[in-house]
Amino acid sequence: MNNPYLQQFKEQQLRACQLKQLSILEEIDRICQKHQIDYWLDGGTLLGAVRHGGFIPWDDDIDIAMRQEDLDRFISIAPGELREGLFLQTPQIEPQSKEPIVKVRDLNSFYVEGADNFAADYQKGLYVDIFPMIDYPTLPKPWVKRITLGISKSYSILHKAHYYSLRSFAEFFWFGAKYVLNLCLWKLLCAFRPKNVYLSNILINNGYGIMHRQDCVFPLSTIRFEGKTFSAPANPDAYLSDLYRNYMEIPPKEKQKIHSVFIMPELI
Repeated sequence: MNNPYLQQFKEQQLRACQLKQLSILEEIDRICQKHQIDYWLDGGTLLGAVRHGGFIPWDDDIDIAMRQEDLDRFISIAPGELREGLFLQTPQIEPQSKEPIVKVRDLNSFYVEGADNFAADYQKGLYVDIFPMIDYPTLPKPWVKRITLGISKSYSILHKAHYYSLRSFAEFFWFGAKYVLNLCLWKLLCAFRPKNVYLSNILINNGYGIMHRQDCVFPLSTIRFEGKTFSAPANPDAYLSDLYRNYMEIPPKEKQKIHSVFIMPELI
């Protein structure tokens, strides 16, 4: 059952949350400009820029994307460049988080999501998500969706908290085998199909089988977001259509929900 007091508190904190996330994005943009690292607004952040000129009014996160090789460079550079109070979180730096996503987090804040584990010691401040993009082989979209769904679902189940039971034992072998078989099939297809037309998120983050044409992303353009200029795909319309189809349609009120469970934009 929803707690109306908690919901009202989150709504009161939302704008401060968004502005702090915007400041994180500005810092990422500064580092990328300095070191000539390509990135672009992604997902709901790009949608917000196109449809609302900034954040989707009920959105409480920021998504950007980079090619995998650019993200690798960012990971090597950012720890020495980020301003005080920001923290680069990766699966390697904080494996306790269990999330296969790179984030730049603000340490002077607290942001709780449904999957957060309070028993695990990892940073839980406001953040910007950075998704790694890789080249995809030229395949029918139903094939891509089936393989990526198999890989992402198997990965998620294999990396969730497990308890000793017959079911968890069976799940480990069933989804382990499914993950390996789908990954081997993907590598085989990559070896024999051209990879110069499409790109998308890494397989474990792409359960919907989304693919973007590379010529809809590059060369990068710019877009206004909250009165500031950031990098964007070359063709935002095609990019957003891949993600959301009729992306200009405002969802019904019952779906306009803040993602987080709890937001505290400032700790001290």
